[in-house]
Amino acid sequence: MKAVTWHGKRDVRVDTVPDPKIEEPTDAIVRITSSGICGSDLHLYEVLGAFMTEGDILGHEPMGVVEEVGAGVSGIKPGDRVVIPFNVSCGHCWMCERGLQSQCETTQVKSQGKGASLLGYTKLYGQVPGGQAEYLRVPQAQYGPIKVPDGPPDERFVYLSDVVPTAWQAVEYADVPVGGSVAVFGLGPIGQMCCRIATHRGAGEVIGVDLVPERLARARAHGATTLDTRDHPDIAASIRQLTGGRGADSVIDAVGMEAHGAPIGRVAQNLVAMLPQQIGAKITEKAGIDRLSVLYAAIDSVRRGGTISLSGVYGGVVDPMPMMDLFDKQIQLRMGQANVRHWIDDLLPLLSDDTDPLGVEGFATHKLPLADAPRAYEIFQKKREGAQKILLQPAV
Repeated sequence: MKAVTWHGKRDVRVDTVPDPKIEEPTDAIVRITSSGICGSDLHLYEVLGAFMTEGDILGHEPMGVVEEVGAGVSGIKPGDRVVIPFNVSCGHCWMCERGLQSQCETTQVKSQGKGASLLGYTKLYGQVPGGQAEYLRVPQAQYGPIKVPDGPPDERFVYLSDVVPTAWQAVEYADVPVGGSVAVFGLGPIGQMCCRIATHRGAGEVIGVDLVPERLARARAHGATTLDTRDHPDIAASIRQLTGGRGADSVIDAVGMEAHGAPIGRVAQNLVAMLPQQIGAKITEKAGIDRLSVLYAAIDSVRRGGTISLSGVYGGVVDPMPMMDLFDKQIQLRMGQANVRHWIDDLLPLLSDDTDPLGVEGFATHKLPLADAPRAYEIFQKKREGAQKILLQPAV
């Protein structure tokens, strides 16, 4: 089959690789019809190469049609249309039973000290082959795959794999009061969806912060008040001005480790990327290489007693945290990988609604053949051609 594979920094290719096969009774094989490129994939493209192996298959936002199931899988059958969550979870362990599927004890990568395995995401998270491919082996298929109805286009449901549950959890963790205010830093796919979900759930003021004109325009079109960081050098002061002088009730950081406007962090990331893999991996694990400008801005922008929700990915260990400010302002801080399966009962009815309340149809700015993956990664990473969300669609 054809699959998108990692070969080095800013080097992804479409290779011919062996077809996946059933390896465990709880496996399924799914023929992929759509698979998104995520902002987290750009971390692999740019920063986290020290944890990759040449030839790793990328992608963790897939959906498709079941081709085959193992003997231990009874909830789905060949011909079913399914979305595959990015975290691999069993559904029956202590963590899964408590709605913490991202910490699944059956698939935890204990050798790396990490939580549940993830599709297509580095040796830190199990090095499970990903879904930017023509076919995918789905582990823990007795629980993970989400059956969706035939008929509506893939775009109605594919974001159940990551974007929508990640944004939903970010808003949930932000604890936005009904009628209250929330500032969303970063208007990529997750930030855009956070704005829409916060509005849907009753926020009175949604403030979107970014510096890419197309992203700002898109958020405004869905009702957000937008702030361009190039025009607002003191972004926290501008947010306080919009929120009665106090700051936002809630702030969502949907950016993470690769924030613009943090030159020292950028230099550190580039230096780490130039080192041999084993050395670079150790430095990333033990040192502070994140660009924390957005997190600092979030702490400055939230009101006293407010909540910050982190959905952006951070990778360093000893990054300096302004603990005095966090303590003095009595800030609540919540974060973590989305527990995808935990939110499906809330989300599937929304996405099945033909009124499309979250605007998922049309959410992708580009739908490209799998063969165009190298170009797709490049324009997404460089923010060219209006690329804000890209779906790869294998022609099988």
